[in-house]
Amino acid sequence: MKHGKKYYETAKAVDRTKLYDPEEAIATVKKIATAKFDETVEVHIRTNCDGRHADQQIRGAVVLPHGTGKTVKVLVFAKNAKADEAQAAGADYVGAEELIPKIQKEGWLDFDVVVATPDMMGVVGRLGRILGPKGLMPNPKSGTVTMDVTKAINDIKAGKVEYRLDKSNIIHVPVGKASFSEEKLAENFQTLMGAIIKARPAAVKGQFLRSVTIAPTMGPGVRVNPMKLS
Repeated sequence: MKHGKKYYETAKAVDRTKLYDPEEAIATVKKIATAKFDETVEVHIRTNCDGRHADQQIRGAVVLPHGTGKTVKVLVFAKNAKADEAQAAGADYVGAEELIPKIQKEGWLDFDVVVATPDMMGVVGRLGRILGPKGLMPNPKSGTVTMDVTKAINDIKAGKVEYRLDKSNIIHVPVGKASFSEEKLAENFQTLMGAIIKARPAAVKGQFLRSVTIAPTMGPGVRVNPMKLS
């Protein structure tokens, strides 16, 4: 992958051979986030899991104490009283079957998270091919298939993030913006890591965290010492 001149300039501030303490890694990321927009700070976690085995899957969600800094648009699939409840809780969009053609035929995807009541999953299932690859499919493990739509919406708006293994057994999660203070980023980071360490599958042997990297949207990654996290 080719990078611009600015990337290589900022990369000089990162020691590639070093494993940083979490606080030092966050301070370095803030220093190298020099883009003209407020960059997202992401954590990339390589685990010792083999996601091909059901007993080594990791999937869940955690509410970051300081949110992600992003305004999240929530779509709720619900009917009748639950639809009214979702509107009252601040959902950006609420609907049922009538949304299917809008998403399927018009390619409407102006939302970041989808929540559904269990009785609506038959309808939502018809969107699996579209929502699945984009990581938007509601799931009970992440709390997005639920009768308590108010709690789901409140948690998401407060900064709830999902974590799951991708095909190469890596977890990618945003933990805030470069404009956040070091303290806020550190608290979000520690909350996320605490949840992931707790979610370690019993079937995984040996060292669970192979590598942990923190990076701004446009900058190089800073490697964190995994031993300082468990």
